[in-house]
Amino acid sequence: MKKSKTEMDYKKMTKSMKSLLKLSGYPVAVKFLTKKSEIPEDAEILTKNRYCQALMKARNGKNVILTGEEMNCPAAASAFGFRPLPEKLKSGNGLIGFGIVSDPEVGKRMFEGMSRLEEKSISAIHLFPLEKANEDPDVIIVEDDPEKLMWIALAYLHSTGGERIESSTAILQATCVDSTIIPFLENRINLSYGCYGCRDATNLSEKEAVIGFPSSYLSPIMEHLTYLSKKAIPRSRDKGALKTLKKHENYE
Repeated sequence: MKKSKTEMDYKKMTKSMKSLLKLSGYPVAVKFLTKKSEIPEDAEILTKNRYCQALMKARNGKNVILTGEEMNCPAAASAFGFRPLPEKLKSGNGLIGFGIVSDPEVGKRMFEGMSRLEEKSISAIHLFPLEKANEDPDVIIVEDDPEKLMWIALAYLHSTGGERIESSTAILQATCVDSTIIPFLENRINLSYGCYGCRDATNLSEKEAVIGFPSSYLSPIMEHLTYLSKKAIPRSRDKGALKTLKKHENYE
């Protein structure tokens, strides 16, 4: 079967991003499905998974579907509009139980500031390796070393004319809210340090972070990443200035 232009473009751009940045996994495409009938036949429907776990599986090459009924994280399920936030979390007391905050008012405020999709606005979420996209996803997510995410952010900054990047996080719901919902609702990039939940539930390492951006920015990001790869990225990674310091100070 002949591949569509969109599919060929995504495959080319994804492979280029992986090669230029030396990514350890696949950039992930996230697509919101409004009807269950939109679920692709070749996708695996997950049971009792968290959103961050579905993202982990897509980063490792799987094509997966997560429905509201099977989303095994009440906070993420609320953020995606599948069901209300449980009272224990809403009050902030749930975060005390996890040892995350010592004051319930702090936890309460963290959830009050959570970005959310409209209730019942989607039926399922499709997550899969970006290079397999045959239509525009809603959001693209990359999990990897902060240095690699830095270059993506710099390329994005170039595409917006040099406007400084502002990121939003509560160090809570790093993959669902910070990296997916905020980029989708606000049509911008967002960076996250990770959170208790995704670090507990997935193989995201202590050295990795997360970034998400709308798919409309992929083309300009890749255009400038290609430019950066010619001089800035290799020179920075070579640490020439540090080598000069070491030579000057006889520093090891």
